[in-house]
Amino acid sequence: MHRFLTILFVLFLHSISLEAQELNCRVHINSEQIGVSNKQVFTTLENAIFEFMNNTKWTNMMMRNQEKIECSITINILESPETNLYKGNMQLQVSRPVYNSSYKTSILSYNDKDISFNYQEYQPMEYNKNSFDSNLISLLTYYAYTILGFHADTFAFKGGEPYFEEAQNIVNMAQQGGGKGWKKIDGNYTRYMLNESLLSPVFVNFREAMYLYHLQGLDRMTEDKTQAKKTIAKAITGLEKIYDERPNTYLIRVFMDTKSEEIVDIFSDGPRIETTKLREVLNKIFPSLDPQWQKIKI
Repeated sequence: MHRFLTILFVLFLHSISLEAQELNCRVHINSEQIGVSNKQVFTTLENAIFEFMNNTKWTNMMMRNQEKIECSITINILESPETNLYKGNMQLQVSRPVYNSSYKTSILSYNDKDISFNYQEYQPMEYNKNSFDSNLISLLTYYAYTILGFHADTFAFKGGEPYFEEAQNIVNMAQQGGGKGWKKIDGNYTRYMLNESLLSPVFVNFREAMYLYHLQGLDRMTEDKTQAKKTIAKAITGLEKIYDERPNTYLIRVFMDTKSEEIVDIFSDGPRIETTKLREVLNKIFPSLDPQWQKIKI
């Protein structure tokens, strides 16, 4: 009997270790636009990134398999100006389930339009938080913590703070490597700017919107759909304050890239609520999507 219980305990510990990691990340490398003779390197890279993202323990949380964060990374390799150097863009998608439903909502849809990294086939991929190892490791680690931060923000107001702070440490460390996107001078739509905005008290309404929209809104649709829709509308209209102070802020673009289609779906179906103010704010902060906003019923 004692031996049987020991075996069960070992199996239990083993199952925990298998389910300890936080991410369930799909990875795709698209290299169709470059004429590199050794295409196998991209398969190796794809597998290496998959293993790195999914097998690294990013936090102290213990997560069951069904609780892992669903995400995907697509890297489009557009050029290879020299051996082992690759340039292109990275598309990131992150989602989470909505409480008591089969629906999954997108919480981040983000396109990093300017990435570059060196990669030699079969090189080891390990993260050391106290040193800069490579631009590729910095990119992947930065986005791992950004994914964790966005996910946590949908469950608690500013719940993602420690993860965004960890991403900030990576930004600071990566500046040593000289790659684009890590410094303030690199432009308004960069990794640096995204992270700085997320941690800035100026944009706290964005963090509040993420919390209200998801935990207080979508997650309560099955309890009281009318009230849930009112809360989601409140979350969105709260972004107007950001727009009034910083009309070109990156976070509004990120939010709308992620949520515009879902917003229309939510407010184009019953039960109806008063949406006049909502449509006014949407047209104000993101006028280029006016044809979509017109579908929202008043």
